[in-house]
Amino acid sequence: MTQFYNPDLQSAGGEHDAPHPSIETVIVPRAKDLGGFEVRRALPSAQRQMIGPFIFWDQMGPAVFKAGTGIDVRPHPHIGLATLTYLFEGQILHRDSLGSIQAIDPGEVNWMTAGRGIVHSERTAPEVRLNDAPLFGIQSWIALPERHEETDPGFAHHLAGELPSIEAEGKRVRLVAGSMYGMTAPVRTFSDMVYADAILEAGAKLPVPAEHVERAVYVAQGAVEVAGDRFDAGQLLVLRTGDAITLVAATAARVLVLGGEPMDGPRHIWWNFVSRSKDRIEQAKADWRAGRFEAVPGESEFIPLPS
Repeated sequence: MTQFYNPDLQSAGGEHDAPHPSIETVIVPRAKDLGGFEVRRALPSAQRQMIGPFIFWDQMGPAVFKAGTGIDVRPHPHIGLATLTYLFEGQILHRDSLGSIQAIDPGEVNWMTAGRGIVHSERTAPEVRLNDAPLFGIQSWIALPERHEETDPGFAHHLAGELPSIEAEGKRVRLVAGSMYGMTAPVRTFSDMVYADAILEAGAKLPVPAEHVERAVYVAQGAVEVAGDRFDAGQLLVLRTGDAITLVAATAARVLVLGGEPMDGPRHIWWNFVSRSKDRIEQAKADWRAGRFEAVPGESEFIPLPS
């Protein structure tokens, strides 16, 4: 949920000593309750701004919204990035200034390219609010290479069945975006990357190859071990470049592998804006304040520019 970006969450994570030489650091985001809805932000953190192109990593939930309630993230703008929403449970209704209207269900990829500017909202659909409804998943921002920061905005949605997957030896791995294990996802990306969702039975092994320069593993559920060291849910394991490792599921677990080519330099982040240029962010602020972004059809609300 992009409205959750704030400095308190950005710097809230902690760092634990990495006991295994192939693990560079372990980032432990602090949970923040946003009125009955818990968010854990692993990126950006004091330890790392990005892992490959991933500059923002939020775990949403798990939560259950009572009947009549839900998510209502009013229209807000983005520049210089792509958003990727991936759910384990529940549903979010996406609307944007291109006219896209799309329900996001578990296992599907919702990829929105902001580029030079886009506006979107994220809500719980009226029919979903009729009953208690769960929500659990990951929202991430993908930084765009400088040459693509001002690309035209775009929207793509891929159903779970479109994503390549493998299932064997107590594990099921779905490739959300990028490439891994010889598979390539259909999502159009702007740089080399990997994003994989692995569901593991207790005792199952998951090799994490070293084909991508920067990699991390996020433990979303359960616990895993690396050479006997245990890592529980809610931890981001940043892996050393060039070291292949194997995770062993200490319990039934769900982990996400993320990373890719390092970005072409650090990024400035302010609210929902990401750019190599501070001046470009100032321009985006002025454009939102003055109403120069395109509106989201069917929406009459918006989130004001933070003071």
